[in-house]
Formats: sequence, C-alpha cells, structure tokens
Amino acid sequence: MTTFAGALAELYAAKSPADLFAGPRDYHRLARLLHPDAAPPARAVVAADAFARLAALWAEYQGRPVSGQTITTSRHTYRLNGQIATGDIANLFSVTYAGTRAILKLPRRPADNDLMAREATALAQLARDGDPEYRAYIPRLVETFEQEDPATGARRAANVLSEYPGMVTLARVAEAYPDGVDPRDVAWMWRRVLVALGYAHRAGVVHGAVLPEHILIHPAEHGLMLVDWCYSVTTQDSPVPAMVARHRDMYPPEVPARQPATPATDIYLATACMRALMGSRAHPRLARFADGCTLPQPRRRPQDAWRLLTEFDELLENLYGPRTFRPFTVPR
Repeated sequence: MTTFAGALAELYAAKSPADLFAGPRDYHRLARLLHPDAAPPARAVVAADAFARLAALWAEYQGRPVSGQTITTSRHTYRLNGQIATGDIANLFSVTYAGTRAILKLPRRPADNDLMAREATALAQLARDGDPEYRAYIPRLVETFEQEDPATGARRAANVLSEYPGMVTLARVAEAYPDGVDPRDVAWMWRRVLVALGYAHRAGVVHGAVLPEHILIHPAEHGLMLVDWCYSVTTQDSPVPAMVARHRDMYPPEVPARQPATPATDIYLATACMRALMGSRAHPRLARFADGCTLPQPRRRPQDAWRLLTEFDELLENLYGPRTFRPFTVPR
C-alpha cells in the first residue's frame, strides 16, 4: 500500500502485530504513510488515532510496554493500562500506581532523551519556585526514570505525570468549531493561558511550544493546563531546543533563527493559537490586540504575561461588559 487510505485499511484489518510486521521496514513504511504530518489535512484526527494504534502494535511486536505489563522503579510499580496518545516525540500510556492513575510518557527515540530531561527539569523548577496557587495549570511530575528497550538495549528517559481527566486539546476544539469559536468563549481560554504563562515566567521557565496540542482545556469547568514542557528553556539567553515541524508557521522569528527565547516568545505562540481559534469571528479590537502580541521583533512585544492579562481584562470589559460564566461544550 502506498497511499494514506491504503495504509489505514491495512492497519485496521490487522488482528495482531504479526499481521502487519515482519521487521522494521514494514513499520517504517506504514509510519511514513500514516504520520499526522503527512496525512491529508482533513484526516488529521484520523491520522493521529491511526498513528497511535500503529505505535502500540509496533511496541507490542518488539516486546515494549503494553497493556497489563508492569514497570517497577525505585519509587513505584506502574501497571500499564494501554497507550492513550502519540505526542510529538513520545508515546503516552495510561498507568496505575498505588491506586492512582497517571500518564507515562516514553520517547520513541533515545535521541530525544534530552528533551524529556528538559521537561522533568522544568516541571521540578515550577513546583519548587512557582506560586502554589497556580500549580493546577501544569502537570505534576510524579517521577522520572530510565527504561531499557528490551529489543535494542537502548535506554530511554521516561516521565510519569499526573493525569488530567476530562480535558481536550485546543486542536480538538478547533476541529469541533471549523467556523471559529465565539470570542467570548475564547476569552476565558486566553485569560487562563496568560495565567499559566505568568506562573511559569515568574518561576524562570519559558515553555517554548505553546501550540494547540499542548493547551488542554476542561470545557465544563473552564479549566486549562499547559502540557509538554520538552521544549522549555530554564536558562537565560538560550534558544528553544527544537520545533514541532507541522506548526512551523506559528513560531515567532527568533525560534527558527536560534535566538534566545524570552517570555515574549510564549506570548507570541499563545496569541497565535487564540487568533487561529477565533478565525474570522475575532472582534477587530481583539485582532489589533493580537497584532501587538505577535510583532516580529521580540522586544516590541509584551514581556509580562501578568501585565498583559490586566490589559486584556480591560479590553474584554470594554467589549462585553462584566465577566459572566458562559457554558462551553466540545461536540464529539
């Protein structure tokens, strides 16, 4: 099969890994065809699900973690409940330890161990130096450890993170609202992502990849969590270490130029997400506000997420009056 549709049919016809794979060549052929970056734009969600299934079957074929197995570390024993998602660099598994559900994040390539270490460092620094009032805006790091690949002997860095039930990505929200989300609903998401960034920046951490898949919301409770801190920067004058290729157009100029990342980098990315979420429904004054946050020169953009939040609240009150709770749902 040489097409996305053909690879999809082949994948879902398989009853076991042996029906798909005779070796790495088969996996790489299917991965190339089913990867979300290569899929037709309208099939992005289907591709993400298919790629996750392919990764799980390949892991099972190689004897890697699958549902029902356990992983024991110096701190906990984790029972794997199955793969739940495929991230940019890692596969995510639901796990249970001591009666608590969590998420095991395991990179697909040992070469990305450094990015996993960045996430662990950032989350530990945020838990240590951040204001406790806002810790719900980020995952909690349960532990980090190395997992040996039984097929190759390579060691991969694993992070175990707190679970975030009931949340969906902004990418999922955008798919549910192809004509754009009402700016009055986007307002609470925008406010909360600024809170998350203000919390992180005050603790000395730049996220570096504020993208639709990394912003999770709880529609009913109006909650928000910023995930995937693998691209974070915790030292001054350091660039973002890598980019998510499919979102290259969303990044500010300093990222591909390998220039230092600053809070203005995150503000640019977050604004690009919110602008895309509203689409053509954005009020002209909100559009002008977004323009000021996405100027090409980092020094001309807002540098303080907390101060920007105050300005944003003033704008919202002028546009829509006092804040009121608006129920929000994401259709299946």
